[in-house]
Amino acid sequence: MKEGIHPNYRDVCFVDLSNGFKFVTRSTVNTKEMVKMEDGRDLPLVKLETTSETHPFYTGTQKSIDSLGGRVEKFRNKFASLGLNKKAAV
Repeated sequence: MKEGIHPNYRDVCFVDLSNGFKFVTRSTVNTKEMVKMEDGRDLPLVKLETTSETHPFYTGTQKSIDSLGGRVEKFRNKFASLGLNKKAAV
């Protein structure tokens, strides 16, 4: 391999901001922050909004779109209270 053209591939700590879940994996992402791990290592820190610990798909709290009805049904339910009269439209 050529020297000086490859990104720095190293251990990086990712933290979920919603619940504080941390995991360490290898990455080339550039960060400005560092975190001290329990084992004494200083690792680059990447903050994430959601991970598999909090994402609805992985936690089982995802809503099924099929049970909510289709677009037309939602539209009809939303504007049903207006009570447009068919005779007035003609």
